[in-house]
Amino acid sequence: MDEDLTALVVSDARERMAKAVEHTQAEFAGIRTGRATPAVVEHLRVDYYGAETELRQLAGFSVPEARLLVITPYDKGAMGAIEKALQSSDLGITPSNDGAVIRLSFPVPTEERRKELVKVVRQKAEDGRVSVRNLRRTARHELEALLKDGELSSDEVERVEKELDRITHDQVAAIDRLLAHKEQELLEI
Repeated sequence: MDEDLTALVVSDARERMAKAVEHTQAEFAGIRTGRATPAVVEHLRVDYYGAETELRQLAGFSVPEARLLVITPYDKGAMGAIEKALQSSDLGITPSNDGAVIRLSFPVPTEERRKELVKVVRQKAEDGRVSVRNLRRTARHELEALLKDGELSSDEVERVEKELDRITHDQVAAIDRLLAHKEQELLEI
């Protein structure tokens, strides 16, 4: 019985922490490095015939050059709505429309802009770390409640807390690796 409860708490915490790391990685993907990548625009909301729809459901993406993103709408009637959504987004890039595809040409970010983006990425990484640590705290509260109810022994709680600490450390290290990679990507010219 003890092992079932602790395994449940640990697996739940591990799963939630992994999702927090995935979320942080998704946040990083949305930060523009000067390279063209569909991740920058695929979650952009487009007013498609009165319904808010993600751009990735309305168009295909290709990157023929490092700084050029080509968006090919599945429905040519959506071209205007997609272009309008891109212009009103916070990308700071003016789309060019040739009637068949929309091209986004990504300028090389200035050194000052790259340093700003590094600060943003570091903040998102810290948010991810805090999220992982909060999940550890939640799991510990669950264990303490089980100890208080007499369903777990203090030795068992201590053993599981060490395991939670190890999992937390691994997930924070994963966020740190993602951060180092993203910083390197941002500071490249």
